[in-house]
Amino acid sequence: MPSLSRRIRAAARAGALMLLASGLPAAAQSPEEFYKNNTLRVLIGHPPGGSYDLYARLAADYMKKHVPGNPNMIVEHKPGGGGLVATAFFYAQAPRDGSMIGLFPETIAHTQLLEPKAGKWKVEEMAYIGSFASVNAAFVIRKDSPAKTIEEMKKTQINVGCTGVNAQSCQHPAMLKSLAGLKFNMITGYPGSAEFVLALEKGEVDLVSSAWNNWRATHADRFAKGDFIAVIQGGLRRNKELANVPLMHELVSDPKHKRVIQFANAGAAIGRALIAPPGIPADRLSALRTAFDKMVKDPEFLAAAEKRKAEIDPTPGADVQKDAVEIVNTPKELIDLASEAMKGG
Repeated sequence: MPSLSRRIRAAARAGALMLLASGLPAAAQSPEEFYKNNTLRVLIGHPPGGSYDLYARLAADYMKKHVPGNPNMIVEHKPGGGGLVATAFFYAQAPRDGSMIGLFPETIAHTQLLEPKAGKWKVEEMAYIGSFASVNAAFVIRKDSPAKTIEEMKKTQINVGCTGVNAQSCQHPAMLKSLAGLKFNMITGYPGSAEFVLALEKGEVDLVSSAWNNWRATHADRFAKGDFIAVIQGGLRRNKELANVPLMHELVSDPKHKRVIQFANAGAAIGRALIAPPGIPADRLSALRTAFDKMVKDPEFLAAAEKRKAEIDPTPGADVQKDAVEIVNTPKELIDLASEAMKGG
């Protein structure tokens, strides 16, 4: 099987011909004319299950009625590299006519800065449509894990299940290993969150880090019974449902280390967000942003989200775009420190 970097380079190389697919006639159409009898695809970089799939399917089910022309909407999966393969494909090859949008990790701006060989894209050239909710990662252990408290984790090595080394599930624990002295041993290679949570249940690993949005939707009963315990959370502000769980940057005292961890968690504000590729016509981007804003206020959508246990705390696309650009403009000194910390010390 080709290496991840080779797959990403291949995805990034092949875009030029597909950029011509929309053609001038389609570009001249109004949003309603374009989307009528058309299909709007939502690409995600993870397998079915998990929070990416959860929010993408909500969009596919409830956004279409608010898009002019009421297109059919479907979800497409292109897993690999913790979402990086799909993001590279999307940036280089997605049609620029508005017929494909994406839902990728909140960390793609960080990957662009920290892992440029993998992050073959420019977030500032893409356009966010809107965010369903911010995303705080929750570090979760089993009730019988060898270490259950922060102090115990400084003394006892535990195994941490991850997808890839460029994914949040590995990078954030690695930062705490580097900067907070936690004895984490990263076990990489799980295809997605469903697989490493299963490994946690089986005792193959002792801790995994994944979006709280996903935990609350898929394993609420395990938390209620005490089988799973959230011990640390990412983000810049504590999630109201995890009010007693410390943030990553609260585990370190050095001011510079705090800033490094806060930079790494800035993507939490972006959260689970829909994004358009570069070059999408302005009127279609506006139509999609308006449709998103209407959807997240739609009582039918809100009822479905509650039933599916999907947290909804929306942010308009233009505001999400500002958050992403702010990450991209982070000073190089801070980027270098974060990059070193994510290697795990």
